[in-house]
Amino acid sequence: MQYNIPEHLKGLDDSEVTASRKQHGYNKMAGVHKSSGLELLLNILKEPMLILLFAISVIYFIVGDYGEAVFMLLAIFAVSAISFYQDTRSKKALEALEELNEPLSKVIRNAQLVEIPTNEIVVGDLCITEEGKMINADGIIVHSNDFSVNESSLTGESLSVFKNSESDDRRIYCGTLAVSGLAVFKVEEIGEQTRIGKIGKSLATIKEEISPLQLQITKFVKAMAIVGIIIFVIVCVVNYYHTHNLVDSLLNGLTLAMSVLPEEIPVAFTTFMALGAWKLMREGIIVKRSSIVETLGSTTVICTDKTGTITENTMQLKHLYDYQSDKIYEKKEFNQDKLAQLIDYAMWSSEPVPFDPMEKTLHSVYEQTQKTDQRKDYTMFHEYPLEGKPPMMTHLFENEAKKRIIAAKGAPEAILAVSSLSDAEKDKIRNIIKTLGQQGFRILGVASSNFEGNNFPERQQDFNFEFLGLVVFYDPPKKGIQDVFKHIYDAGIKVKVITGDNKDTTKSIATQAGIAHTEAVIEGKEIMECSEEQLLQSVEEKVLFTRMFPDAKLAVVNALKKKGEVVAMLGDGVNDGPALKAAHIGVAMGSKGTEIAKAAAALVITNDDLDKLIIGIASGRRIYDNIKKAIQYIISIHIPIILTVSLPLFLGWIYPQIFTPVHVIFLELVMGPTCSIVYENEPMEKDTMLQKPRRMTDTFLNWKELMISIIQGLVITAGVLFAYQWAVQNGGNEEKTRAMVFTTLIFANILLSLTNRSFHYSLFESFKNKNYLFAVVSGLALILLFAILYVEFFANFFHLTGLKIEELGTAAGIACVSVLWFEVYKWIRKLNHYSD
Repeated sequence: MQYNIPEHLKGLDDSEVTASRKQHGYNKMAGVHKSSGLELLLNILKEPMLILLFAISVIYFIVGDYGEAVFMLLAIFAVSAISFYQDTRSKKALEALEELNEPLSKVIRNAQLVEIPTNEIVVGDLCITEEGKMINADGIIVHSNDFSVNESSLTGESLSVFKNSESDDRRIYCGTLAVSGLAVFKVEEIGEQTRIGKIGKSLATIKEEISPLQLQITKFVKAMAIVGIIIFVIVCVVNYYHTHNLVDSLLNGLTLAMSVLPEEIPVAFTTFMALGAWKLMREGIIVKRSSIVETLGSTTVICTDKTGTITENTMQLKHLYDYQSDKIYEKKEFNQDKLAQLIDYAMWSSEPVPFDPMEKTLHSVYEQTQKTDQRKDYTMFHEYPLEGKPPMMTHLFENEAKKRIIAAKGAPEAILAVSSLSDAEKDKIRNIIKTLGQQGFRILGVASSNFEGNNFPERQQDFNFEFLGLVVFYDPPKKGIQDVFKHIYDAGIKVKVITGDNKDTTKSIATQAGIAHTEAVIEGKEIMECSEEQLLQSVEEKVLFTRMFPDAKLAVVNALKKKGEVVAMLGDGVNDGPALKAAHIGVAMGSKGTEIAKAAAALVITNDDLDKLIIGIASGRRIYDNIKKAIQYIISIHIPIILTVSLPLFLGWIYPQIFTPVHVIFLELVMGPTCSIVYENEPMEKDTMLQKPRRMTDTFLNWKELMISIIQGLVITAGVLFAYQWAVQNGGNEEKTRAMVFTTLIFANILLSLTNRSFHYSLFESFKNKNYLFAVVSGLALILLFAILYVEFFANFFHLTGLKIEELGTAAGIACVSVLWFEVYKWIRKLNHYSD
């Protein structure tokens, strides 16, 4: 965008910027406290699992088992290192997102217009703000062009206020919104010294809402912690009753408490969400809150704008309809003298510094066709901003000779309504509009007026307008947009087009773009006239919502939410703010979006490509599925650990303490990386985007899924205890029995992590989804297992002995039967599905 900056506005030079920053600092509010590396580590050391490890290591030191005590301390280090690694990755990902979310501001420095990060604004800077932009510092207006500002964030007053350099109050404030026009202001306060900074309204202090999935996971972990405490007490009491040995009883109880506590789950959730948001950022999708990634996968309805989202937003001027000659002209005929007045007034009714693509085109056509460029001769001294239902806008210009130009443009219906045409003439124009609209053209009406004196009407509709004609734009659908909508429909997601354009144009473009059921159309005014019951029915049935305005958009979004839909709302303008805020997922356009839209949205698509939203939804589904897989894996593998620790004790078997804390913590060290690192890296399954969206009210595991995990765990338990009895029956001592049980459980653990990569596709089909981390973690687990079995030092430490090749084969066979039965179950279920 080109700005005509007054020559006397030079701004600060580099040395003045440096001096100002040294004196006043950076333009930053006091944000929420960010944890340092040391604080992250201290928070990790407060985790229940580490507290248990500390308690066990202390007991080992007391009884003189220094080897076990040192191992526990090493385990504390290992668990802390894994958690610290995950927390650091999450922290860096979120910091990268925050940095990308930093808005840019336009300032004049060294007599040049430059764009800088907002935090680099200094006191004394000359900042430029314009329609739709958030003001980022306090200052005084030094130059303006029909500038108005909404100060409701400070005053509570919703009406905008016009201000200029001559106003009694020419101050503008950080956190307020430019509603119209343009202003250059000199910065006087920044950061915490601004008015909004002093009253503590920093957005950085707003707490992030806890998502439904977070609540469910927190409740689950708390419930398991309570179960762990209960089992700990029971085991301690039972063991003490049998042995009268308090230390052994405490160790047994703590071992079981460790096996029950699913501390991997919250770590996995945080990691998945933060890294998911970071990966989306690399795709050009800026996520404001990492938890929104979860909601993305639940999207059931996408409410999209037409212009710039479905279409290219190029706004080529294809035709002009001149009322006087009653003829439609093509582009090659625009140089004709009879079209001069229409082109003239179409340009004057646009912003002097245009940012809308249509207005840029009108300025360009004016330059190319008019013999004399009069824009420097006239000054806009009064403006009626875009308003009304349908909307129109009016600009008043004057030159030094006091000659006036009053130009209006807007929706054809709005311009016809205020024009002096007869009903018959209006009907004729409406037929032309309908014919053009059916071809997918965007149409604006243009009118002129005359007015003496300065007692202007309060409403622009009260001028006496002369209808001049129509300007006809074509904004073609984006290339490949049909494929985008096919993907959306394949994913079971509905589409609603919400636009300010008319019915005929919207229907034509929507049909070309591949949107289904385009015959279902409703206008904004009809929306506002509906009863609640009619509105709920309309938002369900209708696909195209035309001539929409802010209240109507908000009503549609709220009605869809009331219907139980998870709504993604795409918007770019100031007027989209309320609907973006109300939607479950507000999506702003990064290129053409206003700052207020970006501020209201939860997600920003940097290149305005709707296909990116599909990538986001796919990512949300992948992450949710992978969290479920990780949690089901954790539940399934915890069950055999818990029962292997407790059942031999409760049933009075020959070796009641088959596992000690060192065995359990080794298993925890295998499970931790598997669920939080390996499953996070798992690719999306091939049919994920062919499924219907999940309901956001669904629990992360339904009863069927939970029962599958419990059955998997119980079958593995049966296999492990069978290995126990097999070893005892074949004359195995405690060390040999422990080795068989431990080996069988490690093999089962590795196989379970592989088979649970998919609950639909076979293990071999899952290998097509490359995830090298499975090979890395599984390989390390096997290397460590063989080291424990066959390296004497480790074998003695873990109180077990090496296995012969046939014993190793038996353990592997038992593990295969205990886990791979699920592959048969998947195969049978697949056959039943095909037979249906």
